[in-house]
Amino acid sequence: MKHNKKRNTVFIYEALSRQLTKAILENDTQQKSKIVSIVKDHFSAKSVLSEELELYQVLLETANIQENIAERMLKEAKIAYSKLDGKSVFDAQSKLIAAINKGLTQNVWANFVPNFKSLASVNAIFNDKMPVKNRVLFEQAIIDRMSAPKKSSTRNSMQPVDNLAYHSFIKKFNDKYGILLQEQKDLLNQFITSFADDGFELRLYLNEELSRLKNLVRAAAAITQEALVSQKLEGVTEYLEEFRKREFTDTDLNKILKTQQLVRELAAND
Repeated sequence: MKHNKKRNTVFIYEALSRQLTKAILENDTQQKSKIVSIVKDHFSAKSVLSEELELYQVLLETANIQENIAERMLKEAKIAYSKLDGKSVFDAQSKLIAAINKGLTQNVWANFVPNFKSLASVNAIFNDKMPVKNRVLFEQAIIDRMSAPKKSSTRNSMQPVDNLAYHSFIKKFNDKYGILLQEQKDLLNQFITSFADDGFELRLYLNEELSRLKNLVRAAAAITQEALVSQKLEGVTEYLEEFRKREFTDTDLNKILKTQQLVRELAAND
C-alpha cells in the first residue's frame, strides 16, 4: 500500500513529538521553541487537524475492549471522520508541512515512528478511495488489535541492578531516543498539549506518574546491593519529591523521561 506520510496528520504529530524530544535532550532551546509554536498553531483546540488527530488516536490508543464495542467505536469514528471537510484538512496539512519545511530541519520527516504501519492502516480506513476489500481487511485488523488483551507488564517486577546498568542507561536512551516507551510518549503528549490548557492536564498526569516512579525507584534502591547505585537512586527519589514544590521546566521533562527509562531498565535487568 502506497502511503504518503506527509499527508498523515498523526504521523506528523508523532514525528514532531520525537523531534521535540531530541531538541530537549540536546538543549536546543531554539528548535524546541519552534516545534512548540508549530504544534500550538496547527493543533490548537477545535482546529481541523486536532479533530482529525483525535479520531486517529481513538482507534490507535484504545485496547483491551470487547470486540462489539471496538466495532462500534470504529463505526462512529468513520462517521465522525466523514463529516470533516476534506479540503480543509488538506489545506491545513499543507500549511503544517510548509511550516515544518521552512522552520525546522528536514530530519523531522526521517524520525522513526514505531507504529507507522498502524497509522497507515487507520489512514486507509478513513480513505474512501481505498478498495472495499482492502478497507475491510484493515478494519478487521484494527478491531482485532483494539480487542486484544493487554500484554502483561514487568514494571512492578523490580530486580537488583548493577553499577554498569545504571550508568549505561543514559547512553542507551541517547542512542535510541527515537524509540519511545509508551510512558514517555504519554508524557510528551501531555507536555505538548499542556500549552492549550495552561498545563492543567499535565499537572494531573504528573501527580500520578511521579508517584509511580517514586515508588518503583524506592523499591529498587531497597534491594540493590551496590552502594553507588543505591545512592544514585536515592538522589532520584529526592528529586521526585522536591519537584512537587515548584513549576515544571524543560529540564524536568528531560529528567523524567530519563527516569522513566531507568525504571524500565531496572525492571528488565536480571
